[in-house]
Amino acid sequence: MYFEKMDFSLADVYRSLSKVITLKDDIVLHLHKQMRSLFGRDDGVVYYDVTNYYFEIDEPDELRKKGVSKEHRPDPIVQMGLLTDAEGIPITYGLFPGNTNDCETYVPIFKDVRKRFGLGRIIIVGDKGINTGDNIAYCLLSGNGYVFSKSVRGATGELKSYVLNDEGYRLKESGFKIKSRQAPRHIYVTNDEDKKKKTRVDEKQVVFYSPDYDKKAKADRAAAIAKARDLVNDPSKYTKATSYGAAKYVKNLVYDDETGEVLTSKQRPSFDEEKLVEEEKYDGYYVIITSEWRESDEKILDIYRGLWQIEEAFRVCKGDLEVRPVYMSRQDRIEAHFLICFVALVIARLLAQFLRNKFSVGRIAESLARSSGSHMEQNWYIFNHADEVTRAVLENMGIDIGKKYMTLGEIRQLIGDTKK
Repeated sequence: MYFEKMDFSLADVYRSLSKVITLKDDIVLHLHKQMRSLFGRDDGVVYYDVTNYYFEIDEPDELRKKGVSKEHRPDPIVQMGLLTDAEGIPITYGLFPGNTNDCETYVPIFKDVRKRFGLGRIIIVGDKGINTGDNIAYCLLSGNGYVFSKSVRGATGELKSYVLNDEGYRLKESGFKIKSRQAPRHIYVTNDEDKKKKTRVDEKQVVFYSPDYDKKAKADRAAAIAKARDLVNDPSKYTKATSYGAAKYVKNLVYDDETGEVLTSKQRPSFDEEKLVEEEKYDGYYVIITSEWRESDEKILDIYRGLWQIEEAFRVCKGDLEVRPVYMSRQDRIEAHFLICFVALVIARLLAQFLRNKFSVGRIAESLARSSGSHMEQNWYIFNHADEVTRAVLENMGIDIGKKYMTLGEIRQLIGDTKK
């Protein structure tokens, strides 16, 4: 598939991974420096999130362990924490054993960033999974700011009342409304003796309601509700495993310890209407907490909304770049695999940006994979693929990969140009 000399075997590729992973720190730092130098990377606001990848193996090992799978699978997983800039271009990442909580990946990643990447003060944006006292304390003590989401349903009664109280909301278009307040809060921080100490932080709470998010929450819950009602009507169809997602809406639900079957000998399961009503009260409402109390509500919300780009990066990895399945078993080679995927993600996101985000990463990858040539005679090669992506590469980057005929010299020149 590749024009340049590729006379190595698959075994050679696998062996090379053990060398590749020793260069991880240098490679990731080099990419960051190049991004700063060539493209003026905006790293004043950075986004952080965690995902995991499952491995279909019989027994867990040091890295691949049982944990909370994002895909609700029982297989061992590896946790990945990813940090991106404001444009959604990855900065760095970290791998953690599968049984590591999302919130516990935060400090190791940012210690590395603070030590090696030379970032100034940054605003760290993340979801409620990393919103803990230890993470907030580390952020503030490092001189940085934060914009985190906070669970409404898991909030204090006082905050819930504030969220549902119509007073103070400013009504925007299409039923969207927003308000805020400065609200000192006590967090619990782990001290040197591994004990929790209560500490006060001054932060701003931005609360908003979106009718679209309200509808989405109800739509997302619909399947679980239907499943819960079906479970109540016919408990024999379900077990502890198959009732996942619906069980929280069912009262009197008891399982057999050995088989996992639903037991109905003493009392039948019943649908928990109160639970549903309580959850629906908060549909469409969101709370964002931030250290940046001087910023407007709209600015904080705009910063937080950028978090979708890191979620998109995970989708690209799992879909378009086919990060899994991972055909390695040794830990060093598994880590090298993820390093290569990280580099591919940086290049893919950059290329999409160069093409003015007109095409998805999957569309670009598909087109480039088809842009191969065949040797005709002497120094001439024929290329049988050109489309809107190849035309956009020429228009936006000045690289013509859509020519039908090229000489050996032209091909070498083309490859040389792409390496500059």
